[in-house]
Amino acid sequence: MNKELGIMEKIVSLCKRRGFIYPSSEIYGGFSGFWDYGPYGADLAYNIKDLWWKRFVKSREDMYGISSSIIMPEPVWQASGHLKNFTDPLVECIKCRHRFRADHLKNKKKCPDCGGDLGEERAFNTMFPVETGSLGGSTSKSYLRGELAQGMFVNFKNILDTFHPEIPFGIAQIGRAFRNEISPRDFIYRVREFEIAEFEYFIKESDWEKHFEYWRKEMLEWLDEIGIDRKNVKENDLTEKERAHYSKRTIDFEYQGPIGDMEIQAIAYRTDYDLKNHTEGSGVDLSYRDEEAGEKFVPHVIEPTFGLGRLLLVVLLEAYTEDELGGEKRVYLKLNKNIAPVRAAVFPLLKNKPELVKKARELFLNLKSQIPNLEWDDNGNIGKRYRRQDEIGTPFCITVDFDTLEYDTVTIRDRDNGEQRRISITDLKEAII
Repeated sequence: MNKELGIMEKIVSLCKRRGFIYPSSEIYGGFSGFWDYGPYGADLAYNIKDLWWKRFVKSREDMYGISSSIIMPEPVWQASGHLKNFTDPLVECIKCRHRFRADHLKNKKKCPDCGGDLGEERAFNTMFPVETGSLGGSTSKSYLRGELAQGMFVNFKNILDTFHPEIPFGIAQIGRAFRNEISPRDFIYRVREFEIAEFEYFIKESDWEKHFEYWRKEMLEWLDEIGIDRKNVKENDLTEKERAHYSKRTIDFEYQGPIGDMEIQAIAYRTDYDLKNHTEGSGVDLSYRDEEAGEKFVPHVIEPTFGLGRLLLVVLLEAYTEDELGGEKRVYLKLNKNIAPVRAAVFPLLKNKPELVKKARELFLNLKSQIPNLEWDDNGNIGKRYRRQDEIGTPFCITVDFDTLEYDTVTIRDRDNGEQRRISITDLKEAII
């Protein structure tokens, strides 16, 4: 391992080598701003999403989960203000024609790539336009969604009509969004296609500060659950100039990482901006009727939003550990076992002993029927298997040896300290859950 590499470079290398994240369309030279998740990366992402869904949707009575369309028609984005306000400051080099976000440059006069002069700064809309309709007939302009929120707002009336919820209540979803970043960079931190977990929580205007504070605390507890140390996260209460066009108050949760302040999640008070604008744009009444109080009003909204790709990156940064074990240097991911791609790996001590392999396979298949994210590993010697499993963050390794055949016990090894203990097979499930 190259000691000169920074932590981000080490994470990128590990992700490619161990099957977490690959450059998109790599055999064609890659595709800037897009990444593909390999088997371990996909499992890690799904585990984080599953925990989020259980915590914020399934365990609650006031949350309604949906999955809205990725493509939405132009009037939606006109009403939401995104076609007017969803812009980044763009500058282009007169000489090499490379484009940059002006707010990311220290010198806004000279090109960082070739040293040429940069042109005038201009607003660049980051929405992705899409033509929908048949090639032979008429088409209409649509957009890949730049955020998930509008899917919840346009389904607000559907939820009211179908489920008749009492305020306060939320509409939640997990899904992909797209922004045409001028200069994607920093691995999966700033990309053009990304995944978000988000909900719109509908409230009475008078209660917004109470609900804002409640969800702010819930978001901090969520960081604990996935293994991000709060000491490395600061809350940035944005100024009016920094906030989005729809927000009256926004707090960004920023991880103090190797590339500076990394925004990983945020909470915004969107007032009644969206529902009012969609009422005007669609002509459909999106107010809420409180039958008990006998009043009708347009709800206000608290919006907690979680950047899943960014959270995954920070989870990897937090988990990446280098130490020395048994006189050898090693790298391991100290992932929480509730999100680790592999909960435990099972292997025979020797792969050339049929009786060990048979017993190990029986144990593996029996355990896997109860704990799906188990892995079979008989590749290489036992030391190499340990190192490989350490590097992908597997909390436990289970070895079937000759004593297993006689006493029905196995060796279970702890990832973090390398300690091994012998336990009965009957106690194994409880030990790794």
